[in-house]
Amino acid sequence: MSHRATLTPQMLQYAEKFDDRGDIRWMPYLMYFHAADHRSEVVNTDRLGFRLSEGPNGQTASVGGPLPEGPVRLFAGSSTSFGIGASADRHTLPSRLWSKHAPSLPWLNFAGRSHNSTQELLLFTLYRHLLPQVDEIVLFSGFNDLGLSRLPASVRGDSGAFFNCNDFYGQMEELRTRNRKSSGGRGLFGGRRQPAPEPVDTRVPDLSEQIDIGSELTLRHLDSWRLLAEGMGAKLTFVLQPLATWVREEPAPQEKLIFEELDSISNFGEVYGDISSMEARETYSKALRTGCERMGVRYLDSNPVIASAIDKDDWLFVDRIHFTDEGHDLVAGLLAEELGLK
Repeated sequence: MSHRATLTPQMLQYAEKFDDRGDIRWMPYLMYFHAADHRSEVVNTDRLGFRLSEGPNGQTASVGGPLPEGPVRLFAGSSTSFGIGASADRHTLPSRLWSKHAPSLPWLNFAGRSHNSTQELLLFTLYRHLLPQVDEIVLFSGFNDLGLSRLPASVRGDSGAFFNCNDFYGQMEELRTRNRKSSGGRGLFGGRRQPAPEPVDTRVPDLSEQIDIGSELTLRHLDSWRLLAEGMGAKLTFVLQPLATWVREEPAPQEKLIFEELDSISNFGEVYGDISSMEARETYSKALRTGCERMGVRYLDSNPVIASAIDKDDWLFVDRIHFTDEGHDLVAGLLAEELGLK
């Protein structure tokens, strides 16, 4: 049996329903979201696909119901905020905040796995109307925009690349080709269809360009979060999420076993190697901090905070981006302390 299966057996259930490309739940506008009404001992979702968060005495809540009557706090972001890696709903970051570290108000899990900042914002605009009064929003994010920024301009477009975008554009090109043949070159409204566009730039940006692209997109959409939060009377904080190699250069023993196994079956180093260094994180964080200060949004880089709170053998990550149960609890406690959450 693999080290990953032995050390993190819960990841098999995430892989079964949340990793399998054949089970992707394609959605209008969002592109994709989690399976709805999913039930297991590891992860449970509501009628819309939002993960349940758990508070004191096992109380649960989610965006799609049940909802608390009074003010709530939102924990938004992508897969780390969703809680990939947690062995049960009660171990995710919003659950640990609600049940232990900042329990004065319920916390709702408002995260979308594999979402970029465009999708995170769009998810909020689509389902904000369901929420009761929102007191606070913590947007725990930042990696996906940077990770996707190395893709060429042909798939980044104006709003940034998204996961599975090559599948999307490939299918759309096939559809366009079929329609062009079947319509005899005529458009939807009878006009002459335009010829296929010339090949576009497929150059991979260098590291400095990736950081510029990732920070610009993140801050652009954060400014819209800011306007929405202000209109709701909610306090907004942006937290740059951690990456294992941004926290420390030498992983814990269990992490080393898992990372080496994952590297043997994936291309993490090839895809993310240039942005996974401490220096890249420092440059990216500086750009985000400057932008947040300019727009008046509270900012926290969680990486140095976590680094200062752990020993070299503390096992935090099930892969380079997602936490163990102990990692979730540690980070939730640090967030409560750093952000003054009660």
